[in-house]
Amino acid sequence: MSSISPSSALVVEIGENPPERLDKALARFVPEEANLSRSRLAKLIADGQVSRDGKVLDSPKARVEAGDLIQVIVPEAEETHMRPEAIALEVVWEDTDLIVVNKPAGMVVHPAPGTPSGTLVNALLAHCGDDLSGVGGEKRPGIVHRIDKDTSGLLVVAKSDAAHHGLAAQFEKHTVERHYMALVHGVPDMADPRLKGVKGVSFEQGGIVKIQTQLARHKTDRQKQAVVWSGGRHAVTRARPVETFGSPGMITLVDCWLETGRTHQIRVHMAHAGHGLVGDQTYGGRRRVSEKALAPGAAEAAMAFPRQALHAATLGFTHPVSGEPLRFEARLPGDMAGLIELLREPVQ
Repeated sequence: MSSISPSSALVVEIGENPPERLDKALARFVPEEANLSRSRLAKLIADGQVSRDGKVLDSPKARVEAGDLIQVIVPEAEETHMRPEAIALEVVWEDTDLIVVNKPAGMVVHPAPGTPSGTLVNALLAHCGDDLSGVGGEKRPGIVHRIDKDTSGLLVVAKSDAAHHGLAAQFEKHTVERHYMALVHGVPDMADPRLKGVKGVSFEQGGIVKIQTQLARHKTDRQKQAVVWSGGRHAVTRARPVETFGSPGMITLVDCWLETGRTHQIRVHMAHAGHGLVGDQTYGGRRRVSEKALAPGAAEAAMAFPRQALHAATLGFTHPVSGEPLRFEARLPGDMAGLIELLREPVQ
């Protein structure tokens, strides 16, 4: 099999007591600084870029032994099929390895069949240009986490394989700090006897509500996630009320932070606790709000809010290459800030 001109060739010596399979042995003995993930190694094997004594090893099940010298050729990054598009971005931080952006509500993160263009990835391809050194063999930004189309806020994206590898490891270990600001219906208060009776809900010092369940795809609506008690993925959200609006309390600004990062996690968990997000059409956030409990026009504005009122406000992690601790904050977007100003007005 012919190969693309390599940007680097790596010789890996298989150490003592190796796994018998090539793919597992390489995953163990490839130097960490090579930044080759398991999936990347699997693709290199399938593409005929791995050999021993001049013979190509194109099966992940090929037998290896201690002392074998395995050559791994890492080709130059190929151009991606995704198109760069000149879309304005709010860049919070950028260096040669990563970029942090404040994504606006309404923007999809990654191209998909329903949204092939206009995404954050399309914008990053144009913004970064030749600064993308390659992720997974392609000149593309490395997406290690996502936020929903109609959620605003902070995202970190890798520009190199080294950064992608390091960031992915931090997200997998749940060491990344992620705080979201949300407007929810009602008041998630530990004094509420109803909340104390909700399965999976407990309380911690400082008025913190802890929601711990499993999450899985909804049985009938495949676009939704649902709380389950077996067969799902472990999910933990903590929420702390920041400010309550209305008399009696109708809506609360809540600081939510993730121990795990599952699809729609905050939205599903807050709805499960009986405090769905304002504007969330998918998870029942279109509840009626008493006009008598709020200033004129505030209740109407809350019920008409066009998206889930959720903003990724804080993002903290260790720089995957330099080791520098980084922490970023993004102010509330105009639509949420404007609604809060209305909610703060005195009841007449």
